[in-house]
Amino acid sequence: MPPRRKEKYKLPIPLPEGTVLDDMEGKQWVLGKLVGSGGFGLIYLAFPTNKPDKDARHVIKVEYQENGPLFSELKFYQRAAKKDCIKKWIELKKLDYLGIPLFYGSGITEFKGKSYRFMVMERLGIDLQKISDQNGTFKKSTVLQLGIRMLDVLEYIHENEYVHGDIKAANLLLGYRNPDRVYLADYGLSYRYCPNGNHKQYQENPKKGHNGTIEFTSLDAHKGVALSRRSDLEILGYCLLRWLCGRLPWERNLQDPVAVQAAKTNLLDELPESVLQWAPSGSSCREIAQYLVCAHNLAYDEKPDYQMLKKILNPSGIPLGPLEFYTKGDSLNTHAPDNQKVDSRKAEAKQAYQVQNMLVGKKGHSDRSAESRTPRRKVQEEEKLTGVRNSETVQESTRRRQKYCESQEFQNDVKSSPHESSCIQFPNSFYEPHQDFTNPDMFNKSSSPSWYTNTSTTGMEVTELDSSTGFWLTVSQFTFSEEMKLDIYYYSFTIIFLLILVCLALYFL
Repeated sequence: MPPRRKEKYKLPIPLPEGTVLDDMEGKQWVLGKLVGSGGFGLIYLAFPTNKPDKDARHVIKVEYQENGPLFSELKFYQRAAKKDCIKKWIELKKLDYLGIPLFYGSGITEFKGKSYRFMVMERLGIDLQKISDQNGTFKKSTVLQLGIRMLDVLEYIHENEYVHGDIKAANLLLGYRNPDRVYLADYGLSYRYCPNGNHKQYQENPKKGHNGTIEFTSLDAHKGVALSRRSDLEILGYCLLRWLCGRLPWERNLQDPVAVQAAKTNLLDELPESVLQWAPSGSSCREIAQYLVCAHNLAYDEKPDYQMLKKILNPSGIPLGPLEFYTKGDSLNTHAPDNQKVDSRKAEAKQAYQVQNMLVGKKGHSDRSAESRTPRRKVQEEEKLTGVRNSETVQESTRRRQKYCESQEFQNDVKSSPHESSCIQFPNSFYEPHQDFTNPDMFNKSSSPSWYTNTSTTGMEVTELDSSTGFWLTVSQFTFSEEMKLDIYYYSFTIIFLLILVCLALYFL
């Protein structure tokens, strides 16, 4: 029987080094040094008695038997992550590896009158949280590659009826023998979302709200809804944004789960601009914005298109290489000229809108109404210019015109396409440099987030933009809608005609 679930779990009394443990299959394991502890249990180095080795290749997780997380993790490995199953999946998908730690055995032991549950696992190396604490943000190519590797893992566990539910840097570990590989560990909070092929029903429960790691957990978890595949994808999107930008919009309010939930809702409702404007100077969050658009458009029980998501993170199909992590001294970056920034962000927004419109056109009306999702922001109606206005009013009207026209243009492009592709091809930006970006304010639903003057580790400043006008106003200063062009042509022709009449009148007089 599964153990009773408690809100808090006690760490077990450490077992003596050298203790011999017998697993369920009769294999014996010798406990080595205690190398770690978490909120639920202890981790030891381990050695098989029949193959002694000074360099331990295994670890043993130990908890009190009445604790729940290790039982949940054990059930996940027994049902969904057996060694042979993982091997077959790697061959089927033609992967070089799959980032799930190998499971070797489990059992029960006694010590000082207490029952202990233990599980023997593959030994892994350093976790990404320690690397992040040392080096700050990650190189963009590394962030995108981490996303692709995690999508491989998520596709596998989702196909085996489980979701992870707690993706974060502390649970991503590099290989012990192969530090170029990354593994998603700690399945203590994993959840069987589709037992025997029957997907859980969408049902909000405020009493179970805000479960998981508050910084990254999904909107469904905030509402107390049982986790599904889209929850894992949303959590991964927040992780990618955090690894690239250094911060998330709600990090100042982690003690207030309701405020965090509201900030996440604002971020997703304002896609793609909310993510594009969060990018560090000199870099781009285009791929992450497109990824989050796709994840946010999923219905509760919908199967994600993992290949499309991986294509978004690697549009040029560049073969994945070794993982690389920046040091602070390597985070050098230069600023793009203002005109280039405006043009690049306009292109990024257009591409992200194309993905969003394709998803809407492909699916029709979303199933979100049954899930009480906040509706998308609608494009405001175009205002007509009436006479001569002050410059501020003209700029605001031009901004709204431009956004409306571009939105219509994106929809027409999608409708006119003879064959709908599963993914839009985007220019290669897989190896773009970036620099650290810190201390941005939270997003507000009524206005675009401000850009603050900030000095990075290289001493370069981020250009400040006026939040009252925002990104689309900057674009409108460089482009005109078709209707404005017609107005300009009309008035220019009228003025030239009047000048000709005046010249003729003067000549004959």
